[in-house]
Amino acid sequence: MENKNSNKKSWQPALFLFLKISGWIALPIVASLIVGKSLDRKFDSEPIVFLGLTGIAFIVSMIGIVKESRKAMTALETPEKNVDVIKE
Repeated sequence: MENKNSNKKSWQPALFLFLKISGWIALPIVASLIVGKSLDRKFDSEPIVFLGLTGIAFIVSMIGIVKESRKAMTALETPEKNVDVIKE
């Protein structure tokens, strides 16, 4: 009986990691899209602000993904902290 419950929850750390990494990809890009387009309309500088913010969002995304990946790899190397580090 106890084995069935542990199998049900074994996917949760992977799901949390997937959601964190997906958030690091989607949120900065969507924010740069919204802010960049509105600032380009306001200052009449059609693609310049949008492209600059998209480049910054790409760099922010990469830094966030690397940090989360390193944290997850550290958690996999130390099994006693595995679930706690990935959920944070």
